[in-house]
Amino acid sequence: MQLYQEQTLKLYNTLTNKKEVFKPINEGHVGMYVCGPTVYSNVHLGNCRTFMSFDMIFRYLKHVGYKVRFVRNITDAGHLENDADEGEDKIAKKARLEQIEPMEVVQRYTVDFHNTLQKFNLLPPSIEPTATGHIIEQIEIIKDILEKGYAYEINGSVYFDVVKFNETNEYGKLSGRKLEDMISNTRELTAQDEKRNPQDFALWKKAEPQHIMRWPSPWGDGFPGWHLECTAMSTKYLGEKFDIHGGGMDLKFPHHECEIAQAEASNGQSPVNYWMHANMLTLNGKKMAKSTGNNLLPNEIFSGENDILSKPFVASVVRFFMMQAHYASILDLSNDALLASEKGYYKLMDSLSTLENLETGPTSDFDVETWKNKCYSAMNDDFNTPILIAQLFDAVKHINLIKEGKETITDGDKAKLEEYINAFVFDVLGLENTSASDNNSDKLSGVVELLIELRNEARSNKDFATSDKIRDQLDAMGIQLKDGKEGTTYSLS
Repeated sequence: MQLYQEQTLKLYNTLTNKKEVFKPINEGHVGMYVCGPTVYSNVHLGNCRTFMSFDMIFRYLKHVGYKVRFVRNITDAGHLENDADEGEDKIAKKARLEQIEPMEVVQRYTVDFHNTLQKFNLLPPSIEPTATGHIIEQIEIIKDILEKGYAYEINGSVYFDVVKFNETNEYGKLSGRKLEDMISNTRELTAQDEKRNPQDFALWKKAEPQHIMRWPSPWGDGFPGWHLECTAMSTKYLGEKFDIHGGGMDLKFPHHECEIAQAEASNGQSPVNYWMHANMLTLNGKKMAKSTGNNLLPNEIFSGENDILSKPFVASVVRFFMMQAHYASILDLSNDALLASEKGYYKLMDSLSTLENLETGPTSDFDVETWKNKCYSAMNDDFNTPILIAQLFDAVKHINLIKEGKETITDGDKAKLEEYINAFVFDVLGLENTSASDNNSDKLSGVVELLIELRNEARSNKDFATSDKIRDQLDAMGIQLKDGKEGTTYSLS
């Protein structure tokens, strides 16, 4: 499709805290960087939501005709356990606990990351650089920042001097924090601390003898700071100034704040025109956390092997659920929410099949052109997928009325409707077509729920032979029943 010129794309810029008209640096081209995963564990469902949101943005920009260079990195070194530049490297710690090489950890979870995103139908980025593949670039940036007086070296480590930087620049402008407030709210440095100020952050850390992941540098063997990696990779592939930088809301401070400081110290200009942040995903109204058990991995949703959901859900249903909320709003996942999304998803897919077989007439009761413009208006208003989906279901209503003979549509309008509804559903929202009538998972779910109901009746009638027979025969077919406080659920092996 040609660049959609009739309406103006606006997006919410976290840096200015307002919606702004999108004007790329180079007309017709967009450079976009999104912070990727630290590959030391299976990809988190909340992270999947962030990557899915920027996949939707990538898809829409391409749909309206932009040539997009989308860079999403892999962090495979340098991400310590906390933001105070203390603790172990997350990947090295996992390797030590499992007694394997760090790159085995990286390989295992990078493969899991790619497999999971593929199930959710995410497009691959244009470039997917790794932190370890850009050590030289990171060392060169550190040299530059040192030379310009915004960093200092001590005992083989190099730290960014936030107080010095703030004399001529504004540290905290992305997160809305004032350095004076940050300083007054932090503890004083102890004698063991190397930093001049608590707010300083590591550009390069000296590797202690037990540290597995290390590289030679002008300051001795060590490893790069986590914030520096993204600065090096984004500027290498998108330039010192590029259009969009995205990531999860949790990265706004300190990660993205530090990226801005590093780039301004090194290049003398703010690196990004539009900062965009996707919001968090909660589970049953609470923060997702492994420690509390309030946590779900993507594969546990697909298989049903969990104690939270009543049944498995296909990936496109989960993606449709995610798209029903604006990317910048908090979204709560629950069993009821997924069941409702599943019904809506199959209703949408079935309507596409209905549309193909609609009879046409000499007139149209459905104004397809106006409907199309409303769809674009939704997406041009900061990628408002919930409003787009509402418009899609408005079209579904008209499709069903035409099918029932209560409305009519011409050949030309039907062709136009097919073109645009398919473009929005598949090209923009990134859904895959699985109709309810063709979906074996949906059929299986209905059968298993019926058997669970019959088993519950048998148990209440103390007919344990029948109850056990249903359970054992389902188990033999790879369907495990789980009895809990909330009733009986099942999972597939």
